[in-house]
Amino acid sequence: MRYKNIIISTLILFLLHGCEKKKTTDPVDDYSYNLGVVGGFSELVNAGVKQLALSPTLTPEEMDAFMVDAEKTASKHDVSLYREPDLIVTNLFPADIAKGLEVLLLFQGTTIDEYHALKAEKLKMENSGTYTEQAQIDISRRFGRLLSYSPRKINALISQNTSYRTMDDFGIRAHNVFLYYKDLEKATDFYSKILGLEVVADYTMAKILRVTADAYIILVDADKGMHAAEEPKTVAIALLTDRLNDWYTFLKSQKVEIKYEYKPKQGGAHDGFVAVDPEGYLLEFEEFKQHVENEQLMPILQQNKDQVIASTHEKSTPKSLSFHSTITWLYYKDVPETQNFYENVLGLEMLADQGWAKIYRISETSFLGIVDERRGMHKFTETKAVNIGFIIDDIDGWFNYVKKYKPFELRNDELEIESGKKYTAFVGYDPENYFFEFDFFHPHRDNDRLLKSLNLQDQ
Repeated sequence: MRYKNIIISTLILFLLHGCEKKKTTDPVDDYSYNLGVVGGFSELVNAGVKQLALSPTLTPEEMDAFMVDAEKTASKHDVSLYREPDLIVTNLFPADIAKGLEVLLLFQGTTIDEYHALKAEKLKMENSGTYTEQAQIDISRRFGRLLSYSPRKINALISQNTSYRTMDDFGIRAHNVFLYYKDLEKATDFYSKILGLEVVADYTMAKILRVTADAYIILVDADKGMHAAEEPKTVAIALLTDRLNDWYTFLKSQKVEIKYEYKPKQGGAHDGFVAVDPEGYLLEFEEFKQHVENEQLMPILQQNKDQVIASTHEKSTPKSLSFHSTITWLYYKDVPETQNFYENVLGLEMLADQGWAKIYRISETSFLGIVDERRGMHKFTETKAVNIGFIIDDIDGWFNYVKKYKPFELRNDELEIESGKKYTAFVGYDPENYFFEFDFFHPHRDNDRLLKSLNLQDQ
């Protein structure tokens, strides 16, 4: 918490200075402000919050006058300074941000050697003609990591200075998961009458059910969908609730199959149990607890608990039982490669790292989890009876970007516009062959409840 307060204080100082500079009388002169920046960043470097930090840019003459006090300030925090007259140019910042100016690099240990090695590698690629657009982005990412920026921040900076975009730039409205059934009506009865989910769209061959504020499950007739019911069901859906015992008791009373029993324990990161739906999909009823793994996640989940949707449709489920968030768990052989896809293609933010499992936020109440198949409930399979869906605000923009820049393989080269013009969609493949589907739903009488739940009814 102390380090967080330091960061906030530093940011406030920057913001105040930016505002005050516009006044005719500035109570904080530039020299004092710049020295404050060096002091603030030095404390962050010493605390391990930042690996490398940059001072404001100054002319050589200004830097001559500034160096003595800057070195004294940095040394109070055991931080070294390097006077850089030729700051590495990357896609993180405009190319001319330090042109003709100097900057101080604040660091400890061998970080400065990493910086010089990065500059040398960039120069080598430039001289050999191999400094491609992808190489530029890779160098930018490495510099961003040296500066201790998050992947999401690095993506945002690169997108400001290049044509690079992630899915997140095109507006993620909600998350949906497509599941495939031999007996669609039986599956619909289970999810609507036992789990109490509302059917917000009925396309006959597919039913869309709302789980939380912006998370949906789409049940599909396998005879008419992209997957066969016999394909491996290599997915698990976590339904997050703070009424685990009540859900467990209720499902037991309904004779729902339980694969892993409810056995709460003290001191763990979460509790839960696993139920099985009518055709074998795993549903993990789960509650996350205060734990070092969950420190970023818990405030969001707490907020979601305060916004649980009260269903208005008829159901046999007790009214007190509901879900506040969902996690769609997927199973991979190569977790690092998958992380790169989630962070740098989809643009999602990691909120929990359990080592063998990582949780990424899609929207307010929906999350994706990538799991090392050696540790999870499923092993890797080449085919999977699931589509991972995202409802996108700018579906045309995202499709055109993917088609042009090819961050992943497309299933078809054209957008699909449903014959009744209920939706526009396209499908691509992630690194280990999960189908990722991107959707936009149009005004249509069959979509009235869905669009209302998506806050799109006035389109």
